[in-house]
Amino acid sequence: MLASIARALEQRDQTLGHGARVAALAEPVALAFGWDRERIRALRFAAPLHDVGKVNVRPQLLGKAGPLTLEEVAEIRSHPTAGAELVVPLRRFHDALPYVLFHHERWDGGGYPAGLSGRGIPMEARILAIADAFDAMISPRPYRRALTHDHALAEVSDGAGTQFDPVAAELFVEAWADGWDTWQRAAAS
Repeated sequence: MLASIARALEQRDQTLGHGARVAALAEPVALAFGWDRERIRALRFAAPLHDVGKVNVRPQLLGKAGPLTLEEVAEIRSHPTAGAELVVPLRRFHDALPYVLFHHERWDGGGYPAGLSGRGIPMEARILAIADAFDAMISPRPYRRALTHDHALAEVSDGAGTQFDPVAAELFVEAWADGWDTWQRAAAS
């Protein structure tokens, strides 16, 4: 049910495939951290659900081309909490909770919804934050053009230690440099 909602949201806000891409981008980093098959399976299941709380965000706001008002920013920033409220009652989806609730936290504590920092952010969310941001950067949005892969990788590197877990950011950039095909073959074995 939540997966269907997540796919419908991607269609509504014109980010079709975002959840699957985020899962694929996060997996090599999780593997580099030594995650076992069960934890990787949870990542594959949970990552596509990370934005499910956007069901509570007005569609016209998600596609707005211009700057957001303070009220609109607050509405968008409510989606992790709204998503967690959808996930909590469903025992089967509890593995998705750290991905859904904390994927917008920042290493330096400037994120939302809880203002967590550093190792206080669940590892699942630290890895997902990089994959989510990277996919958002390389994808066109109503308010800006897509960045090149190189530009987006530079943004990930520049955000290491402030926006992103520095080790996870380094592993992400290394995985990209090594070629995602290599990582995907390793994940399949």
